[in-house]
Amino acid sequence: MTITQLKYVLAVAEYRNFTAASEQCFVTQPTLSMQIQKLEEELDVLIFNRKKKPIELTPIGLKIIDQAKVIIDESNRINDIVDQQKGFVGGEFKLGVIPTIMPSLLPLFLKTFLKKYPKINLIIEELTTEDIIKKLSDGYLDAGIAATPLEIESIKERVLYYEPFVGFLNEDHRLFSKDKLTVDDLDIDDILLLEDGHCFKDNILNFCNAYKKEIPNHFILESGSFETLIKLTKEGLGMTLLPYLNSLDLKETDKKYVKQFDTPSPSREVSLIYHKSQLKIQLIEVLKSTIDSVIRGVIAFSDVKIISPLKK
Repeated sequence: MTITQLKYVLAVAEYRNFTAASEQCFVTQPTLSMQIQKLEEELDVLIFNRKKKPIELTPIGLKIIDQAKVIIDESNRINDIVDQQKGFVGGEFKLGVIPTIMPSLLPLFLKTFLKKYPKINLIIEELTTEDIIKKLSDGYLDAGIAATPLEIESIKERVLYYEPFVGFLNEDHRLFSKDKLTVDDLDIDDILLLEDGHCFKDNILNFCNAYKKEIPNHFILESGSFETLIKLTKEGLGMTLLPYLNSLDLKETDKKYVKQFDTPSPSREVSLIYHKSQLKIQLIEVLKSTIDSVIRGVIAFSDVKIISPLKK
C-alpha cells in the first residue's frame, strides 16, 4: 500500500470516474486503474463497484476512503511542518470562494499576491458556502472565503473585512429621490433576490427579519446572478441590494442608481475560513495580509450592522 495509491483512490471517489480522476492526478488512466487494482488485490476487497455508472464505492470502500483521507492529511502535514520550520512560503494552496465574493474580491488582490509569492501554486474554485465547508472537512480545500459568522466548531474564522450593502433602484422607484436609504425604507415584497443556495439571499432575508419585515409566501422573483437583478431593476420590476464591492464594477451610467444606507449600514462579515487542524498557517497568513492591505484602501466604512447569513 502506498500514499500514491491512496491518492488515486480518493480522486476516483471524488470524481466517480477513472478518466477524470487520472486527469486530476496527472497520470494516464491505465496507470491509475492498475495502481488501484493492485491495492484492491493486496487488501483482497473491491473498493469500487465498476458496474455502476457513475462508479460507486462499495460498503468497505466507504470505510477505506474515510481512513485514506486521514492518512493523506497526516502525510501532507509532514511537509507543512518542514515548510514552517524552514520559513518556506510556497507549494499548493487550494482556496474556495463563494460566488457573491469571487468576482469582486479576486481582481483586487490576486495579481499582487501572485507577484509577491511566486512559489505558491494557488488553485481557486468558486463554491457555495456549504460546499466549501464540506471540502474543508474532507481535506479537499486548504481555506475558503465566505460570509460569516458560521459558528461551526471545526472551522476557524479570520475576519477579512465588513462589506456594506447598497441599494440599487431605477429613477421611477419610490425611494430614488432619497439621498440615503434607511432600514425602515425597505419592503421585502419589493426586493429582487438571488436564488436559493446563495448565502447573500439569506443575508437579506435575515436583515428583513431583524427589522420585523414580513416575508410573503408569494415572493418568487429570484435570479442566479447580480447582473440579471440589475437588469430587472432597471426595467422597473423592483429594487435590489448589492454588496459594496460589486457596486464598484458597475458601468458609470449605472452608478446613478446606487443608494448608500444611513449609518449604521447593513453589512456582511467576510472571513477567511479553514479547518481547525489546518497546518498551512504560513500560507493563510500571507493570503490574509495581502487581502488586508488592499481592502483597507477600498472599504472605508466603520459604522456597520452585521447581518449573519445563518442566523434565522
